Amino acid sequence: MTTAVVLQARLDSTRLPNKALLPLRGATDEEPLIYRVMDALRAVPCDLYVLACPPDCVPAFVPFAERAGFEICAGSKEDVLARYCGAVRAFAIDRVIRATGDNPFVFADAAFALNREAQSLNADYAGYAALPYGAGVESVAAEALLRAEREAALEAEREHVCPYLYNHPERFRLHRPLAPHVWQAPDMRLTVDTREDYERAAALYHDLSLIGREERFNGASVVKAYETRFGTAARRL
Repeated sequence: MTTAVVLQARLDSTRLPNKALLPLRGATDEEPLIYRVMDALRAVPCDLYVLACPPDCVPAFVPFAERAGFEICAGSKEDVLARYCGAVRAFAIDRVIRATGDNPFVFADAAFALNREAQSLNADYAGYAALPYGAGVESVAAEALLRAEREAALEAEREHVCPYLYNHPERFRLHRPLAPHVWQAPDMRLTVDTREDYERAAALYHDLSLIGREERFNGASVVKAYETRFGTAARRL
């Protein structure tokens, strides 16, 4: 069975144009957001790592994907579900760990745990609840994605990839548990969607770059660094 991280990314964000190429400075180096996301995802044990992007983004992304050890697969800009299914076919993927290009603080340990649970339960779709916004991934069976591609008709079901699955529990085996307590911080925002998000992420990334790489992608370490920097006690459920 081939399990792959498949990361979706594009350049033409409306709220923060070209955010994928904005720099995130660490203690000793500076790299664009898209590279930082891929670097975080490389900490998730997997067989393959794929960056799925629209064709017009390929020239800008190729150098960073090559350095991060990601394959590139180009596909539809608007029909992201079809883009994922194109990657599934191109690389003969059996299970997808779905990630998005605006999340440089993905919890690699939580992603690994979620995917392991999904595989043991033979779940078509799995996702943790109560993680910080921007810390999680989804684990999806490739066959379920291909079925969704055939059947999903609504624009939102194709742009956001997985709604068709979790909106049809009668058709798919779903696993949507509350995240383990150590990773719960549902009021914490880690994604990069606005200028404010970016400035917060830049500060947090610098702080995390001062600790070891393995700890940097540990969920508990990210939560602690966030609370230390911003003085925000994340509410646990």
